[in-house]
Formats: sequence, C-alpha cells, structure tokens
Amino acid sequence: MEDFARSSQGLSASSKLSPACAAVQQWVAEVVVGLNFCPFAHREVEKQRVVYRDSAAQTVEAALTDLANAIQELLENEHIETTLLVLSKGFTDFEDYLDLLDYTQLTLREFNLEGVLQIASFHPDYQFADTAADDVSNYTNRAPFPVLHLLREASLEKVLARYPYPESIPERNMEVALEQGADYFRALLQRLQQHN
Repeated sequence: MEDFARSSQGLSASSKLSPACAAVQQWVAEVVVGLNFCPFAHREVEKQRVVYRDSAAQTVEAALTDLANAIQELLENEHIETTLLVLSKGFTDFEDYLDLLDYTQLTLREFNLEGVLQIASFHPDYQFADTAADDVSNYTNRAPFPVLHLLREASLEKVLARYPYPESIPERNMEVALEQGADYFRALLQRLQQHN
C-alpha cells in the first residue's frame, strides 16, 4: 500500500462541479436514483457521500493516473462512500473505453485492491455482449459521459446482504428501461450532454 500512496497524488477537492460532472450528477439523480436503478444510491446521495471527479485524460496512462488519485482520495476519506471519475474529454469510443476498463482492473490487482474496491462502468454507447446497439437494456449502463465508478466492496456486500433478491436488480432495471423506452433515454442523455 505504501507503493500505491507514493505513486499517487491527491486530487484537489472543489465544491463547484465541472459541466461534465454536473451532467453525470444530474443523470444519477434522474436515472440511478429517480428510476431506482441502484436501490442503495439514494441513501449515499442524500448523505452527500458521493464524489464526482473530472478527468480530462485522453490516454490510458493519464486516465490511470487520475484513477489512482481518485482511489487514494477514496481510501483516505472514510466519509466518501463512492467516487465517479468522469472522463470528460476522452474515451468516447466504446472499444477504447473497454480497453481502459481492462487496465483499471489490472491497476486494482497491482495495488492489491481486489476485494477492497470494485469498478462499475458506464458509457454513452454502452452495449452489453449479445445485444443490439439499439437494445433499450443498454441504457441501464448509459451515462452522458464515460464513467469509472469506484465502489467500496465491503459496503456493497453489506447492503446486498440486507436486500431481498439482489440478483433480481439487473432484470428489474431492464424492465424499467423497457417501460421508459429508448426515446426517453436518448432525449435525457442528449439534454445532459448539451450542458457540457
């Protein structure tokens, strides 16, 4: 862990969100909490334990540096429950984003953080394997900007243990997405992206 601390520099906190972070924050409010895609998010949003960090990185190396900074900030601050690293300038191509995602998993392994932190992924063009690009279920993971979402694994396990049938959450989210329809999500993401 000392090696990790030495290799990272802290991110400076700012009370004013960048336009991209503000768009993702609004998406969390309207979709993640508003449509109850994550039943555990409401509590953390209300308690203001969610941090949004902007990364202007356009290369894997720069993105991993920003990720390392966000990880260090999360590990050093118990009042932060979860961090959304918003890639405001790069990784707009979904395949490039998936490559970055592979490197983020290697980073967790390298710093012995598997089992401590988890990374959830969101992207404007998110596409689950074996689905068509226009399948409405993809909108359960589509955000206005590419996002690397850092979660504390112990906290996740704790809430999942108390939640009845947690394995049903993705299926329920897909049903809600189907009820809302692709046009709803397209318009919402477009509106949020225009504010950047």
